[in-house]
Amino acid sequence: MTRDIYISGAAMTKFGRHDAVPMPSLAQEAILGALADAGLGLDDPQAFYCANVYGGMILGQTLVRDLGLSGMPMYNVENACASGATGIHLARHALLAGIYDTVVVFGVEKLTQLGGGSIPLQRNDYKTDLYAAQGMTLPAIYAMRATRYLHETGHAPEVLGQVAVKNRRHGALNPLSQARNEVSLEEVMNSRKVYDPLTLLQCCPSTVDGAAAVVLTTKRPSAGSSATRRPDVRVRASVVQSGKREEGLEDILDAEITARAAHLAFEQAGLGPDDLGVIELHDAFTIAELLYYEAFGLCGRGEGPRLLADGVTALGGRVPVNPSGGLIAKGHPLGATGVAQMVEVVWQLQGRAEGRQIEGAKVGLTQCTGGGIAGVDHAASAVHILTV
Repeated sequence: MTRDIYISGAAMTKFGRHDAVPMPSLAQEAILGALADAGLGLDDPQAFYCANVYGGMILGQTLVRDLGLSGMPMYNVENACASGATGIHLARHALLAGIYDTVVVFGVEKLTQLGGGSIPLQRNDYKTDLYAAQGMTLPAIYAMRATRYLHETGHAPEVLGQVAVKNRRHGALNPLSQARNEVSLEEVMNSRKVYDPLTLLQCCPSTVDGAAAVVLTTKRPSAGSSATRRPDVRVRASVVQSGKREEGLEDILDAEITARAAHLAFEQAGLGPDDLGVIELHDAFTIAELLYYEAFGLCGRGEGPRLLADGVTALGGRVPVNPSGGLIAKGHPLGATGVAQMVEVVWQLQGRAEGRQIEGAKVGLTQCTGGGIAGVDHAASAVHILTV
């Protein structure tokens, strides 16, 4: 019989610059917050999963050492930007197998320690240096997609800026977001050009620290002695996919890996795009959000700008996207991002997203892509579906 997997606790730190706060403190704040939210103590989970990209070896054990958790099973997970979501996927497998009944998944990153600028490229890919020499960094790749999208659809560059305007408006309502000020379309379009047509305010900030954690369990939260009156949130689908090798001329507007992961997730959950009430997606650059609208089946090809114009994906719309502010406003501390997306959706489904609450949402989806390899689509894409 398939086990129900619940998220009984969720917490995160504020995302932003934490120059004076060491990484263990960030991780411990999120872990202790999630356990307290679940009404549990440090001795209750049987295992911990630590998601991180740039923290180094045996990071999880180091981060929880001062909590007295030495000896506890610790799994360190790295899958680029999809690390946190991948940690949740792996933890769910262990719970389904009956190895554990309660675990903690946390993600943490201190990108300020890298000194700013673009995130370092993948150096164990033998083609990376060749591609980088031609300017093929991630911002450049997304800029090419944006250029092609505008060419094929006939839209003006302002449709890209509208994504940033929406998400910064959402982020201004989120006390844990890195950027908490609204911006006008004019400000977005006139901000410094990064790669044409993308401007600075259309790119997620690369200097950000933060942590997030969730408690996954097979024990129904509302059935316990510390029962709360909030709805139970179940993980109805969890999918992680890798990119396929690109052969010949590829369609750079086809988010194939994410469309594939989303299709499998909908199939696993027995749900479809029309059932979604809230989405947290990987808007590392504004064009990505538009492409993922299509990948999820929210609209047809080239129709994303219409969803924006009609307010469908804004707070108050039919299916709000990135009510947290997304990566563009909330920030993108790599290892923490996938877990933080889960935290936001849990809060939304339980009616706890004060100031930005979506009314009546019963189904939420999170999507996080990770990394790139020369000649391959995104290295990883993770999609989760949560329900109450």
